[in-house]
Amino acid sequence: MKTNKSYTKRLRVSKNGKIIARKPGQNHFNAKEGSATRLSKNRTRTIVMTNKNRGRFLKGK
Repeated sequence: MKTNKSYTKRLRVSKNGKIIARKPGQNHFNAKEGSATRLSKNRTRTIVMTNKNRGRFLKGK
């Protein structure tokens, strides 16, 4: 099975093995949102994956 490249580009594996991703929906149209919403979108989030999905989406990492 091939690795899903579009999904792989959005993820990063930390030194301790955690999978880190940006929150979605923060590229444009943020001017109308409140400052708290903009700040929370700026933070990254940790994704929990099973070993099966980790092998599927993160082959080379």
